[in-house]
Amino acid sequence: MLGKNIGVDLGTASVIIYAEGRGIVLSEPSVVAYNTKTGRMCAVGKKAYDMLGRNPDSIRVVRPMKDGVVSDFTATRQMLSRFIARVCGNAIFKPNIIVCTPSSVTNLERRTILDMITAAGAGKACLMEEPLAAAIGAGSDIIHANGAMVVDIGGGTTDIAVITLGSIAVSKSIKVAGNLFDESIARQIRREKDVVIGLRTAEDIKKQIGCAVLRDTEVAMTIKGKRYTNSMPATVEVTSTDCFLAMREHIEAIGEAVRSVLEITPPELVGDIGISGILLTGGGAMLNEMSEAIMKKTGIKTRLAADPQNCVAKGIGLALGDLDMLSEQGYIFKTREEITGYIEN
Repeated sequence: MLGKNIGVDLGTASVIIYAEGRGIVLSEPSVVAYNTKTGRMCAVGKKAYDMLGRNPDSIRVVRPMKDGVVSDFTATRQMLSRFIARVCGNAIFKPNIIVCTPSSVTNLERRTILDMITAAGAGKACLMEEPLAAAIGAGSDIIHANGAMVVDIGGGTTDIAVITLGSIAVSKSIKVAGNLFDESIARQIRREKDVVIGLRTAEDIKKQIGCAVLRDTEVAMTIKGKRYTNSMPATVEVTSTDCFLAMREHIEAIGEAVRSVLEITPPELVGDIGISGILLTGGGAMLNEMSEAIMKKTGIKTRLAADPQNCVAKGIGLALGDLDMLSEQGYIFKTREEITGYIEN
């Protein structure tokens, strides 16, 4: 195929792009800022993310992805168009792009994403399930007849899949992930401390002192927000126990989802997973002691991938190096005319 081959991890929280022969070339937050008066995009990625919670009325800041799927088609297309142009430069031929999606997206959502990525500048586009790409990127042996379980905890969804012979045998996707952790921390602090904080502050708390299992030694940090009752500036101390109590329900939900997938998995594959263990990938999996929480829930050894946040992008990159294998597994690149069924003038 003519044109560059690139892979896009189109996540709720961030967009990571892998270019064949160059590696990961872009990693930016999935955020777009608009001028409300002109309707024009004024910032994208990190620049737009820095505006979150600090934007005036003249600028609207949006996250165009929600729960792993497109919630704002126009904003997503414009964001990807900007990122693709940054990666490809002045290339003559349009790039061939693989986009990763949650394993549970509907056919309509799949077609919408394909249509959007070709409208954003792809010559041909193809979709791949996130858990499969994550397993490849983490170095798991998925080609042979051995069961491997991957739990990919992103920003909007947690994808759980059992993979064998290069394909997904059993999968499940739940809308419980990193963004919900942030919202729960903000809600807990407002309820227990009478202080309102933004989601960016909640994310910082999660990264610094958050935990999936109650810590033996409690740690704390001081944060700033505004008093809920009078809206005046406030400074309060938040502990790791506060974070755990806020997120406990969601961590339990992820553990239950993993158990439910194991329950419907064929016994031979479960036996393989009992030996190889469960692999955690995604930014949400970096929460302190998440692997310990999953292991306590399932009784199966669980490990965190070496580079969990970039596993999906690296997996796409490895897949781009063997396009024949992709074709054999049913991953076909399509033009926009083949996707939408019409030819634009």
